[in-house]
Amino acid sequence: MAGSRAERGDAAANRERILCAARGLLADQGPEGLTMQAVASAAGVGKGTVFRRFGDRDGLTQALLDEYMRDFQEAFLHGPPPLGPGAPPSERLEAFVDELIQRQADHLHYALAAEAQPGDALPRVYGALLLHIAALVHELEPAVDERIVAGFILNAIAPPVLLRARAVLGVETAALKDSARVLLRGLGAGRRD
Repeated sequence: MAGSRAERGDAAANRERILCAARGLLADQGPEGLTMQAVASAAGVGKGTVFRRFGDRDGLTQALLDEYMRDFQEAFLHGPPPLGPGAPPSERLEAFVDELIQRQADHLHYALAAEAQPGDALPRVYGALLLHIAALVHELEPAVDERIVAGFILNAIAPPVLLRARAVLGVETAALKDSARVLLRGLGAGRRD
């Protein structure tokens, strides 16, 4: 009995060492530096331990993504308005996009490492985000295909888009949020020519 507890404790400690090493590699070298061998070396564990724990690089990046998005999911599902329930859907959608941009900007190296290749399935976390956006879009505009509109919204603020805006155009996070709000509200909405 005591042996199984020690093993579970060792497994938890190994998991945290591996995640800590992955965080460090991402911060220092970006997504290109995140290899299973580099993570194993930095964590002081065998490469097989990393593979057994996370399956592959995608599993490792998914764990990192889950980690920094967990409290965000809790906030938009159960937190106070406007991000959480109780506010009108337009306010919730704006608060959601605003907070997602901030989190992705704050953790851009994690978000970029977890970015799916064209044609690959979205990481689990992004699937949950897409469902939430689609539900809010449906409340706002029941006549549109909420899945398509939700995909457009999520893709407009995808990590590579944020990276290009920041690195190439020099756009600050606050300006990214302001621009996203303009798109959500509709360019020229309510304007009469």
